[in-house]
Amino acid sequence: MPRHRGIFDPRRPEPYELSRFRIDNFVRCEACFYMQQVEGISFPSIPGFNLNEATDVLLKRDFDVHRLRGTSHPFLVNLGLDHIIPFNDDRFQKWTQSLHFGAEGRFNTVHKETNLKVGGGLDDVWFNKNSKEVHIIDYKSTSQKSSGKKITLEGPWKGGYRRQMDFYVWVMRRIGVATSNIGYFLYVDGDRFSRSNFLGEKIATMEFKATLIPYKTNLSWVEPTLLSIKNTLHKKRRPRHNPACEYYNFLKQAK
Repeated sequence: MPRHRGIFDPRRPEPYELSRFRIDNFVRCEACFYMQQVEGISFPSIPGFNLNEATDVLLKRDFDVHRLRGTSHPFLVNLGLDHIIPFNDDRFQKWTQSLHFGAEGRFNTVHKETNLKVGGGLDDVWFNKNSKEVHIIDYKSTSQKSSGKKITLEGPWKGGYRRQMDFYVWVMRRIGVATSNIGYFLYVDGDRFSRSNFLGEKIATMEFKATLIPYKTNLSWVEPTLLSIKNTLHKKRRPRHNPACEYYNFLKQAK
């Protein structure tokens, strides 16, 4: 079946593909979403976060060892979560491929009421042996500038993190996997205050503090947002920008 992605074409019958990132664009600013998805305007790109990607790869590699063994990671055991193990399923590796989320077998679902195919790519999934449910896991990397500051999910820019977890739990349940309403954010925090030597004779070694943050998901916004997106995609004129939109304020000042 042909795939409907890129610029939205209301004449096409195929489900229109929208990633979790594009859905969050809509939440932040309806006009910017319309400019990209309907008008085909490309926004300035941002540099890749290679260090963040590296920590994601290393975390997944560590958990993959226990995924094959069916054992809990010592990090989880130390937190009293030895009943949680990495989820081992033939579909898992495809679920992690965010760049190909729209393809068959990837982490996606078709919302029939809007004819939208939505999804994304997961960092990890853990299985709770007690509840027989899975937990969605999101890896995060940071390096805090204040010593001893507690990592939380508060702050306006972290609203996107919370929505991401909500959305992924919603998708996972729609593809038929029993999913806990508790997701986990696994933060690794590059410790710039460490007294250990950073640069050795041949390699540099950075220490990371690890924090696991449970989050109770809220799915109530997901379907109403998809219905609003459908309405926006069929509009004949660009909607107004969110006054708090960063791009809108840049364009307004540039004029």
